[in-house]
Amino acid sequence: MELQFSGVYNEFCDLKDKGLDLDSLMLSTSQLLKSGISHYDWVGFYLLDSQNDQLVLGPYTGAATDHTHIPVGKGICGQVAASRKTMVVQDVAEQDNYLACSIDVQSEIVVPILKNGQFVAEIDIDSHAYAPFTTKDEQFLSAIAEKLSELF
Repeated sequence: MELQFSGVYNEFCDLKDKGLDLDSLMLSTSQLLKSGISHYDWVGFYLLDSQNDQLVLGPYTGAATDHTHIPVGKGICGQVAASRKTMVVQDVAEQDNYLACSIDVQSEIVVPILKNGQFVAEIDIDSHAYAPFTTKDEQFLSAIAEKLSELF
């Protein structure tokens, strides 16, 4: 991981070690990621509501969104819930199955949080920059998702 990611990851681990409840940890993590990584303009968590086959918006940092409930399979977030695989979209304008949250969003990365191989939640990050995400972002966010999975 690059130095910027390493520093933020270490801060995240310190937060996790404080024993916060899951909601508080997710909110603190979203704030840390948004402030710590320059191209992260909206950071939030969606949690699986398996009874209704949908994602429910959890703690987030950034502009308000109308997307508080997303059916599994719909939009980038819903596709990640269905596939259990990270999706990186460098240009959201090129996506047919995209739920626009803001006209400012140009790219998005969504990383699943798996508990014992089962999808339980995801980290959703929007960027106002075009194509900012690299494999370093994927590795960094996957490491955070793995640590968070322990709390589900």
